[in-house]
Amino acid sequence: MFTGIVQGIAKVVEIHTAPGLNTLVIELPEDKVHGVTIGASVAINGTCMTVTRQEGQQLYFDAMQETLRLTTLGQLKIGDTVNFERAARIGDEIGGHLLSGHVHTTAQLAEIIRTENNVTLWFEVPENWMKYVFPKGFIAINGASLTVGEVEANRFNVYLIPETLRATTFGTIEQGQAVNIEVDSQTQTIVDTLARLGYDRPTSAV
Repeated sequence: MFTGIVQGIAKVVEIHTAPGLNTLVIELPEDKVHGVTIGASVAINGTCMTVTRQEGQQLYFDAMQETLRLTTLGQLKIGDTVNFERAARIGDEIGGHLLSGHVHTTAQLAEIIRTENNVTLWFEVPENWMKYVFPKGFIAINGASLTVGEVEANRFNVYLIPETLRATTFGTIEQGQAVNIEVDSQTQTIVDTLARLGYDRPTSAV
C-alpha cells in the first residue's frame, strides 16, 4: 500500500527492452535508498513496481507487457524524471489517501493555468472512468494524492501549491503529456454498488 505522498523525484538512467518486458533502471536520491531490499515495492509514477536488483542508488524494475499497455511507463525515456514513493509501513502517517499502486487508466494534460502562487491543471480522462471523479474527492495522478477541484464532462482539474510543484514532477509537466490515474477505491466501491442497485451516475454528468 501507498499513501500518495510523493517522497521525491527520481531519474530514469537506463531502459533495457525485451519482447513484452522493459527493465527500468531508476536512480533515487541517496537518502531514499536506505533499507531497500530485493522484492520491495516502490510506486513509480503511481505504478507499484518490484525491486529486482540494486546497485547503489540505482534500482531495477521489470515492467511486463500489461503494465506497459495500461500505464505511461512504456513511454519513459532515458533522462526522464518520475515521482516515487516507497511502500508504507504499519505506523506510518497517512498524509494523503490509501493507494494500491494499481493504475486504472491514463489521462492527458489538456490545459495548464498559471497564476501567481499556484497552478491549475486540467486533465481529460476516458469517459467510462469519469463516474468515479467527484469535486472535492480524492484521485491519484502519477502517484500523488490530490483533491479534485472542478469536474466538467470528461475533464477535471486540480490546484497545485508551490510545494507540490517543487516536490513532484508536476513542476515540469507539459500540456499534452499523459499521466497515470488511480481512482479512489472507496469511491469506486460506492459508485459500483449503487450502479448494481440501479442508481447509475451518468458518465457525462458535470
